[in-house]
Formats: sequence, C-alpha cells, structure tokens
Amino acid sequence: MTSTVIGSQVHLTDYLTAAMKIVRWARVNNEYRYVCAANVHMLMEAWDNSEFKRIVNGADMVTPDGMPLVWMLRLKGHRTQQRVYGPTLMLHVLKMAEHENIPVGFYGGEPDVLELLVKRMQDRFPKLNVAYAFSPPFRTLSPDEDDEICQAIRKSGLRILFVGLGCPKQERWMAEHSDRVSAVMIGVGVAFDFHAGAINQAPAWMQQMGLEWFYRFSQEPVRLWKRYLILNPRFVMLALADLLGILKTP
Repeated sequence: MTSTVIGSQVHLTDYLTAAMKIVRWARVNNEYRYVCAANVHMLMEAWDNSEFKRIVNGADMVTPDGMPLVWMLRLKGHRTQQRVYGPTLMLHVLKMAEHENIPVGFYGGEPDVLELLVKRMQDRFPKLNVAYAFSPPFRTLSPDEDDEICQAIRKSGLRILFVGLGCPKQERWMAEHSDRVSAVMIGVGVAFDFHAGAINQAPAWMQQMGLEWFYRFSQEPVRLWKRYLILNPRFVMLALADLLGILKTP
C-alpha cells in the first residue's frame, strides 16, 4: 500500500540523508521543490482523493513521518528504513542551514505561536538567518493577497520554507505554489506548535511504539477523533490486504 499510494520517493533511510538532500537543493538558485512528511493521515487522504494522491506523488521527496509507514516499508523490503519525522527533520535542516548560512522562512501557525517559534529557533541556532515569517489568515486568500505573499517570499531571498498549515492544506499549498516560490518547501504539520511549546509532544517511548496518535488524541479528542478512530483502522485493514497480496488498486 505504501509504495502504491505515495510512490518511489520514500527511500530516504535517515534524517541525515534527507536533510543533506534538502540543503543541496537549497543551494541552487531559482530551484523550487516541495517535501512531504507522510503519516497514516496523509496516506489515507491520498487513498481517498485522487487529486491529493497526485500532489503527494508529485513531491520531490516523501519521508515516512509515522511509525506505521516505517513498519510497512520494512515489511516490503526496505529493511534499514528509519522514521524521518517532520518536526525532527525540521531541526536537522535548521542546523545545517545555520552552518551554511542558508536563509530560511516559516509560513503558517497562529501569530503568537509563530513569533515564539522564531524566537526559540533563533535561541537554539544563534546564527540562523530567518529571512521570512508569516502567519496567514484562517480563510481563503484573494488572488491579490496571494500574489503579495509570493512576492514577499521571493523578495526575502529565503531558500528553505517550512510550511505549517496541517495536512492536507499544506501539501495543496506547496503544490499550488511550487512554480511561484523559488525555494525548497517542507510541510511540517504540527511542528510549529511543538517547537514553540504550544502543544506537548508524545514521550519518545510512545513515538517508538507507534502510539503517538493515542497521545495526541488524548490531548485533542474533539478535533482528532475522525482521523484516529476512522482512518487508522482503515489503514490497518488496507495494509494487511496489501501484505497478503489481495489489495486491489487503481
């Protein structure tokens, strides 16, 4: 199922490999690419929506953000596959960007969360060049507003843009702007909230056991019940069907 839905881009075995590739792209002027960190939610959105599946398959890199995808990749032959989790990948990329003085930017999040995020990242990486940070309004932007944002991003000179709009909105935004933003865009979901301290991350042992979903569900049951109580069981059934060789795909 994993290879069917999100294509052959999922082959990066660790954080260092993924971060180095992103930074290598960022060094090239006028290069535009986008990166998706895929978990069960993203995979099921792609399974249910052919247009979204095209967006994810069109990404220049897709990393296995969730442990269920890592386990599936291992069972399907990628024995050394490790988790490449969006929030952690973000820190690896920021560290490399600081070292090489590559300008970065942040798009998404609530204004107060974004402000705190930028402060914390600059405290953590003192020489980090933050060229841009913007919290878009929670509504559809007008064409003029969207043009202004694209112009501001281009004018800032950033080479790596972290996009924290949540799935599937951030993947759609990156795909729609992939030829208008000359940068490497990375969809990092809830990473802005995690690194700003607005939402607590699951303990490491729960992440390793694939129980992060349960921790997050316990924090936000009203918002996340559909994602975890409906999509997760469907993923398990489809994954089993795939491993048994009885999954019928378009």
